[in-house]
Amino acid sequence: MKSKLTPPSTSLGFGIVPQARQPRHRDGETAPAATRKAKILVVDADQAMRRLMGARLGAANYSVQSVGTAQAALDACVRSRPNLVVTDLRLEDMGGISFLKELKSRWPLLSVIVLTAHGTIPEAVEATQCGAFGYLVKPIEREELLGQVQRAISSSTFDPNDNDWRANIVSRSQLMEDRLSIANRAASCEVPVLLTGENGTGKELLARAIHAASPRRKRPFVVLACKDRPREMLEAELFGSESQESALRRAQGGTLLLDEIGELPFDLQVALARAIAQYSLPSSNAHDADPTAARKNARLICTTSRDLPALVQSGAFFRDLLEQINILPIEIPPLGRRREDIPLLVSHFLDQATEAGGQKKIYSPKAIELLATTDWPGNVRQLFDLVKQHVALSHGKLISKEFVQQSLGPQPPSMPAYDEARDQFSRDFLAANLQRAGGNVTKAARLAKRNRTDFYKLLERYRLQVHDFKDGGTHRPEDEEES
Repeated sequence: MKSKLTPPSTSLGFGIVPQARQPRHRDGETAPAATRKAKILVVDADQAMRRLMGARLGAANYSVQSVGTAQAALDACVRSRPNLVVTDLRLEDMGGISFLKELKSRWPLLSVIVLTAHGTIPEAVEATQCGAFGYLVKPIEREELLGQVQRAISSSTFDPNDNDWRANIVSRSQLMEDRLSIANRAASCEVPVLLTGENGTGKELLARAIHAASPRRKRPFVVLACKDRPREMLEAELFGSESQESALRRAQGGTLLLDEIGELPFDLQVALARAIAQYSLPSSNAHDADPTAARKNARLICTTSRDLPALVQSGAFFRDLLEQINILPIEIPPLGRRREDIPLLVSHFLDQATEAGGQKKIYSPKAIELLATTDWPGNVRQLFDLVKQHVALSHGKLISKEFVQQSLGPQPPSMPAYDEARDQFSRDFLAANLQRAGGNVTKAARLAKRNRTDFYKLLERYRLQVHDFKDGGTHRPEDEEES
């Protein structure tokens, strides 16, 4: 069986990206990746300033994206993973310091430069104390801008010759970030990885990401599917025959992915356990072996949607093999446990499903809400298939809620939309603090651990009137604070 190097893959919010065949040297290694540009995200409510910054940074050979709000910036960071954010301190939807703290809490290693007017220099100094790389005072001189940007990029983890191992991953979910952090650590070691999760969650694509982040990235990535295959064919592909080389040999120096290993016949499980020892694949006692010698053999990654310990108990899976492959397990959550990823995934899938030169379609906000509240037993793969269907069958640019509802069937949404639930929580939280403070905004802001200016902006955003809490509050004497 040939290794799967070209088919598109879908899942995890990873994107559906055809894996182009890479040029190889005579020894079989993939040719070095082309030098890439550092990515800079510019955040400023002033469109003219965004254009100016984009022109200056683009002319300096940076890849530049610009947005006007903090929320758009957070979404852009999820999608494109910039190496540097250049942001104004005056944003309409979030205070500059709060935005900076949010960025650094999500991506601690992300470099941030803040832009400020003369009157807000103390706030800019506070920003550097909160983790900003530095600040620039408007109007900004070109040389000063490029100099500080260059220093910020140089001090970051950006490597122009390094491939972005998670470039195709689209997720804002903290649950997924936790799994990806584990995967990144797994890439640097040699022991087997077991990826578990429901069908359609993206186990194969996460395996590819681990390989891309590993020292083996320039060596082969070989996939052997264990499900719905004749036993004789599986045996020949896995262990070789007179007419073909084994997958274990073809993956030497690289990674061998055994997809749905729980479907492997029992006698082949026993043979594989012996082969792991025979070929000196990295395993639980890899620290006792010569790491240089071990790396000449294949690194093993397995996936399964089945409960392997339960199969061991029933006698359907070889216990010794489970102990060999289950050294570093990573569970990939289903889409229902990370619904906040759905709007980003839909946007990404619209791009993937639109043919070159075709009309780019969009979903109405109500349609997005409906998709975000729908159950997805087929996970990301099912969502992508539905988006492809909508792109092919819908008329016009806008895909309506009614059109989506018709394709989904008559079942009503099972839970409130993510944005609706988040807004309701924020509104209730602000109201509770105002109620407790008896309508005193300063005290309510302190209770919420926000500054007074930001608190007022939040009240305006969620249309809460302070006077509504002046008389009927449940303010207690022990809540009194010095103003």
